[in-house]
Amino acid sequence: MSSKPEQKETHQANGAVLPIVPMDCLTSPDRGQLVEPSDFLGPDGDGVEVVVLESRANAKGVREEDALLENGSQSNESDDTSTDRGPEPAAPLKETSFSIGLQVLFPFLLAGFGTVAAGMVLDIVQHWDVFKYVTEVFILVPALLGLKGNLEMTLASRLSTAANIGQMDTPKELWRMITGNMALIQVQATVVGFLASIAAVIFGWIPDGHFSIDHAVLLCASSVATAFIASLVLGMIMIGVIIGSRKMGINPDNVATPIAASLGDLITLALLSGISWGLYKELESKAYVNPLVCAFFIALLPIWIIIAKKNAATREVLYSGWEPVIIAMAISSVGGLILDRTVSDPNFAGMAVFTPVINGVGGNLVAVQASRISTYLHMSGMPGESSETAPRKCPSPCSTFFSPDVNSRSARVLFLLVVPGHLVFLYTISSMQGGHTTLTLIFIVFYMTAALLQVLILLYIADWMVHWMWGRDLDPDNFSIPYLTALGDLIGTGLLALSFHVLWLIGDRDTDVGD
Repeated sequence: MSSKPEQKETHQANGAVLPIVPMDCLTSPDRGQLVEPSDFLGPDGDGVEVVVLESRANAKGVREEDALLENGSQSNESDDTSTDRGPEPAAPLKETSFSIGLQVLFPFLLAGFGTVAAGMVLDIVQHWDVFKYVTEVFILVPALLGLKGNLEMTLASRLSTAANIGQMDTPKELWRMITGNMALIQVQATVVGFLASIAAVIFGWIPDGHFSIDHAVLLCASSVATAFIASLVLGMIMIGVIIGSRKMGINPDNVATPIAASLGDLITLALLSGISWGLYKELESKAYVNPLVCAFFIALLPIWIIIAKKNAATREVLYSGWEPVIIAMAISSVGGLILDRTVSDPNFAGMAVFTPVINGVGGNLVAVQASRISTYLHMSGMPGESSETAPRKCPSPCSTFFSPDVNSRSARVLFLLVVPGHLVFLYTISSMQGGHTTLTLIFIVFYMTAALLQVLILLYIADWMVHWMWGRDLDPDNFSIPYLTALGDLIGTGLLALSFHVLWLIGDRDTDVGD
């Protein structure tokens, strides 16, 4: 028996053990002549089937985007003549700028119209009594709308990665992923909703110095109930979208996260408005209803915890996934404080309708990019492993937006969607006579500047943050998107408020920002 390492590797086909010979070994030492077939005769002179593998040098020539949708198998380069082997894995899809844009465009527009609808709802409900007399509800808006980034988008990214690397191919694996992740997001939604209400009470109390226990319990009940119901509905939608995307040959990373937000903002804001309005009506006659609602949803926590702990796929996130969602909730609440202080001024009431739109579009685009980069890194190994695809240094803006790799290409495509997308959404708002703002040229210029700057900052931060987390043994699917969407809420709300203040200061009376 030869002691050469390559002869120790074997391949099975039809019950026979076959040697695997690298392509480099099929040539003579001087590389000038192929090895004769007689060199592969068995002891009795019978032919021995040889499985030829491409050399490592050739394997490096595979384009990086070819691995993006590969189902965790790297055997498609091998050439096996056996007819008894299982079906070959589907060839990975090659993604060009056009294909990325085509796949992202429809869910991006769908998500954008969802944010427009949410903005129209916020523009209407801001005049309700509960929003007038319990203004801390405004602080809950970005925090609860941000749940799509903290929970639903994280769920979508996690399941998209699992689907792309072949962890949801069998019914058993699929059911395990569904039950564990649904239980997990119910735990996170309840806790984050409760903490968001506490943050709203604190942020509302600090500037005014006024505290009402009835209003505090109302905020808690409204926040917890909204977070729980919205996460349940959106989580089920996400699972259906990802399963359907895989069956249709579409990359779930391109469609799952935008669709998570398409109905997310509208459903969450509608639930928050309806629940808070109903509980506010019961505040005088049936004050016990609010604490009962809080107690009911909190009492369900042990059930969801037990289910999530039994699932290995979600157990780690249950223990270690709290830091990003809690910090992201706090960041979004700061954006909510800016929104509360801005729309409470009659001069800037028109800002309400645009806030969900600019925040939603920025969050959707950066979530797509973060999910794509995370999937790309998962194809090369596990978090923390040294890899050429996961540089530890801070990337330059040129490498983020102008390099030839597939992630830079997708960043350019996503950035180019900002202006046409927002133009469509602004026209929709104007045609529906939403808001208190006339769309003048100077307003559109300021708005577009704020939107472009927001997305530019977010895409660059995503490129750095996902690789940084990967190099520190943190799964970006669980940690990056909550931070990024929360930063999108804060940056978007801040830039939009700044734009309205500048427009008011320069006296753009045609804009009628507060009319």
